[in-house]
Amino acid sequence: MTLLRVLLAIILPPLVVFMEVGFGWKLMLNIILTLLGWLPGMAHAFWVLLKKKDHLERSR
Repeated sequence: MTLLRVLLAIILPPLVVFMEVGFGWKLMLNIILTLLGWLPGMAHAFWVLLKKKDHLERSR
């Protein structure tokens, strides 16, 4: 994870999810979570970042 993506996950969680997975159900879920409360959206964005990183490490 780059520092920029971590900072963006704190400030704009849906943007980070869009950058990682594109447009899809994860982005829609993140937008809903962010609208319900900033903290759930941020937690989901970090989860997406960590899962993406974990998936990349396993494929090596």
